[in-house]
Amino acid sequence: MRTISRKKLSDFWKVHRSAEKALRAWFHEAKVARWKSFNDIRKQYPSADVLPNNRVIFDIKGNHYRIVVKIHYNTGIVFIRFVGTHKEYDQIDPNTI
Repeated sequence: MRTISRKKLSDFWKVHRSAEKALRAWFHEAKVARWKSFNDIRKQYPSADVLPNNRVIFDIKGNHYRIVVKIHYNTGIVFIRFVGTHKEYDQIDPNTI
């Protein structure tokens, strides 16, 4: 999958150093993945949650952090809409971000 944009992840881990290893691992796993549906994601990430409009929530590093993405399965593009702490996630609407 092509992930847009890695910069959101690196900007986040520059502030939250403990997230770097887990975010790098997620990015690499997403890069080599060939997800065709949420079912493909669920096989690799059992704790992932699906939202309307092809949005997916990933728990990172034992649910300390979260990533919200919008996926275009037909083109293989993952758009990172949000990366943050669990507390920051509680302050957003993942359906509209």
